[in-house]
Amino acid sequence: MNYNELYSKSINQPEEFWKEQADSVDWYNKPELILSKDENGYPLWFKDGELNICYLALDKHIQDGFGDNVALIYDSPVTQTVKKYTYSEVKIEVAKLAGGMQSLGLKKGDTAVIYMPMIPQAAFAMLACARIGVTHSVVFGGFAPHELAIRIDDCKPRLIITASSGIEIDRLIAYKPLVDEAIVLASHKPKKVIVFNRKLGARIPFKKYDVDYDALVYGSEETACVPVNASHPLYVLYTSGTTGKPKGIVRDTGGYAIALKYSMNYIYGLKPDDVFWAASDVGWVVGHSFIVYGPLINRNTTIIFEGKPIRTPDSSTFWRIIEEHKVNAMFTAPTAIRAIKKEDPNGDFIKKYDLSSLKTQFLAGERCDVATLEWYNEQIPVPAIDHWWQTESGWPMVSNMIGIEKPFVKPGSVGKAVCGYDIRIFDDKGNELVANDEGYVVIKLPLPPGTLLDLWKDNARFQSDYLTKFPGFYFSGDGGYKDEDNYIFITGRVDDVINVAGHRLSTSEMEEIVASHSSVAECAVVGINDALKGQVPLALVVTKLGETMEHFQLEQEIVQLVRKQIGAVASLRNVVIVQRLPKTRSGKILRKLMRSIADGDNFQVPSTIDDENIVDEIIEVLTKYEIGSFGLK
Repeated sequence: MNYNELYSKSINQPEEFWKEQADSVDWYNKPELILSKDENGYPLWFKDGELNICYLALDKHIQDGFGDNVALIYDSPVTQTVKKYTYSEVKIEVAKLAGGMQSLGLKKGDTAVIYMPMIPQAAFAMLACARIGVTHSVVFGGFAPHELAIRIDDCKPRLIITASSGIEIDRLIAYKPLVDEAIVLASHKPKKVIVFNRKLGARIPFKKYDVDYDALVYGSEETACVPVNASHPLYVLYTSGTTGKPKGIVRDTGGYAIALKYSMNYIYGLKPDDVFWAASDVGWVVGHSFIVYGPLINRNTTIIFEGKPIRTPDSSTFWRIIEEHKVNAMFTAPTAIRAIKKEDPNGDFIKKYDLSSLKTQFLAGERCDVATLEWYNEQIPVPAIDHWWQTESGWPMVSNMIGIEKPFVKPGSVGKAVCGYDIRIFDDKGNELVANDEGYVVIKLPLPPGTLLDLWKDNARFQSDYLTKFPGFYFSGDGGYKDEDNYIFITGRVDDVINVAGHRLSTSEMEEIVASHSSVAECAVVGINDALKGQVPLALVVTKLGETMEHFQLEQEIVQLVRKQIGAVASLRNVVIVQRLPKTRSGKILRKLMRSIADGDNFQVPSTIDDENIVDEIIEVLTKYEIGSFGLK
């Protein structure tokens, strides 16, 4: 069956389609009720089914005779460590940790916060929670105590699992003092804190609630998997960069397991025992879906990477890992590729490694500009596939589905709608737009299995944020369009559209043009206030390493490039060269922060920012160029 036939069936016969996919995983009680509705009228999948996702990820493979296969590879260039774990070894660690958690009083229905760096114990903790029906909430390691406290108060964990420290390139970050401060700040007080001591020299202040991770595991018996209902909350994951009350995405267990199994096979095109590497963090949705649960359910070796694409030790790190571990498919953010491109524009490091194992490169996290895609394709002759999804969806919504057919990549497009997602483009009034007209990206209900179940204890906000604007449809918050072949182009968050003298212009389109200049490594275009035109675009540009062109000449060439391709209406006059762009630790460019700085608005530096010093750098360069609230040119 080809893509068109499968997609059509998933949309027109969703219950039959997903009932067939439910057969791909083992159930304690197989569901008979495939699609129903919850008490608020929201679609619910597999309501009467029972299973355990930790069983699917570990125990099943051991029972099938694959216990000695490598499940997980820990590669940490920051500690110069590489360690491999088989399924049997992971299962012992997980089952004993789960038993230890039970001895501390945790049971099905409780919640636990996991606040850890990229080490195997982070994955063990997630799986241990899933094993006994404890809902976990992974908070990105290195979040400030205030942000951690907000999440503690919202999900009210009985337990926190943490480590002594994380490492940010060459800087040790002591986690335990951050956890202790967060507990002081929080109104809710967890009963216990399990601390894994990495023995790297970080300070570990002892508190009465502390439990040593190694001692707990060593002294505990392995515990069996606890059956849970398909709609049981596997985890709560808070969207990054929140201020005030956080938005906790609730993920179910049954639909998620099926969606991940489907993704690994049909989207990523992986067979059991293939090696899959998602170069992300367990604190983000990519880490949940495609570092921990997805690969292990599909019996793919997964890689936990503690490092960066550059400076650990250099821009060869990705290629070294691909060669050393025979990676078959990789997943990273476009910003990682741009960082490598900046440091190694001619691909000299790439040429030093044998990358013959690599079959596919997937990109997601933010829009991949055409210039970055073209650079990658020039350097590495494997398909580079941009695809689109969100924390809310939990798995891809738009992609080339290489498990079904050979990919046909259109530069700038994230592919076609994935099976199960009925994606439409609407105008402000909810009318569907024709091909190539840009509008709101929405998805007709029901969403497929594995997507968000609710917001944690905040259904009113769930309804207002996602379901009210276009009744009967999920509002993604992104803008985009479909072409005549049904390829989808995501142009960015709807607030990235600016109004220049009455003309609505896409800053993402301008970014594409700016990024196409041969001297540009990466860039961001944002709209800033203008007394005459309402808004005008501002381009911040990072040049390639070793670039010698005079800044003034480069700025003028970029202005002319945008003028030529969009027209004078774009009004791009402000182009500034910067050393780097402000980003979250997951690699997303903080465009809203740059807008606020340029407009002189009050702003709060997100706790997810990778380096707070960059704010002063942006202010300095805007002052130098007399831009925005610092004096327009």
